[in-house]
Amino acid sequence: MNITRHPNNPIITAGSIRPTEPSLRVFGIFNPGVFNDRNKIGLIVRVAEAPVQPENNKPTTLILQNNKPTITTVENVTDVSDPRLIRTQTGTLLTSMSHFRLFWSTDGVTFSEPDEPIRLFGQGAYETYGIEDARITKIGSTWYMTYTAVSQAGVAVALMSTTDWATFIRHGLILPPHNKDCVLFPEKINGLYYCLHRPTGSDIGGNFIWMSTSPDLLFWGNHQCIAQTRPGLWDSERIGAAFEPVKTKDGWLLFYHGANENHQYSVGTILLDTNNPYNVLNRSKTPVMQPETDYEKEGFFGHVVFPTGMASLNNRHLMYYGSADSVICVAEIEL
Repeated sequence: MNITRHPNNPIITAGSIRPTEPSLRVFGIFNPGVFNDRNKIGLIVRVAEAPVQPENNKPTTLILQNNKPTITTVENVTDVSDPRLIRTQTGTLLTSMSHFRLFWSTDGVTFSEPDEPIRLFGQGAYETYGIEDARITKIGSTWYMTYTAVSQAGVAVALMSTTDWATFIRHGLILPPHNKDCVLFPEKINGLYYCLHRPTGSDIGGNFIWMSTSPDLLFWGNHQCIAQTRPGLWDSERIGAAFEPVKTKDGWLLFYHGANENHQYSVGTILLDTNNPYNVLNRSKTPVMQPETDYEKEGFFGHVVFPTGMASLNNRHLMYYGSADSVICVAEIEL
């Protein structure tokens, strides 16, 4: 498999994005959901914003109130060693809040927002800390978007759908906390929908890839663990599905991200049986892609390549990925 980074990488940076309002700053964009529509490629980009720090330099966070990000000063702080988190005596908060924005491209490299921007913010009790990391799958004439819903109650998987990228139906949570990295298969198999997801384990268990089935995309069962981390290898600490599996003559080809104990994120592949995806046929022992360039090694959270979608344009397969939790990049894949 040949993967070639585009010479114009990164293709979208935080500096090109306006904040929602003057009191906020955009410090990261990453991990886009990807889809094809009418000879164009669309990205649902995760935009992370944080408050412009006040003069007293006290830690601040954003909380969703009345469906609007609201700046809140954080008291009783105990730990800020992780740039993404603020730990307090009563719980953990995020240093930022993420929402989604829609971008379009006709060449797969140059992206822009539509004249009437599409911006999606968290809604309801389970998205008060924002929404993150969309994965998009088209089934029939409908695009389904799984994403991470974040709140004080935990990190869960929610579902949204659209037929026109102008109006959206929110279906609510489909997998409870703590869970993320959920991707749907693009077709039913033996009459059922299939998904991959990543519950988080601690002490006993771990950050493994699980598979489930559903009759309606809302209620999921038959949960089985299909892939675990591998001590001593590049995916020793956590793994998760990247985007919808690609159907090939040999089976379903799944791209996944893996991280080691130093939090370095690379990309691997897993081959699943066509008619019974629970059956793992093969798995790459070495990464097919790993952080190599400056924009992948240096950033808000360095040494990260994090693919979240692939689209086709002019007989080319284009994989989009977040780099260093800071920018969006693209690479061409020869399957």
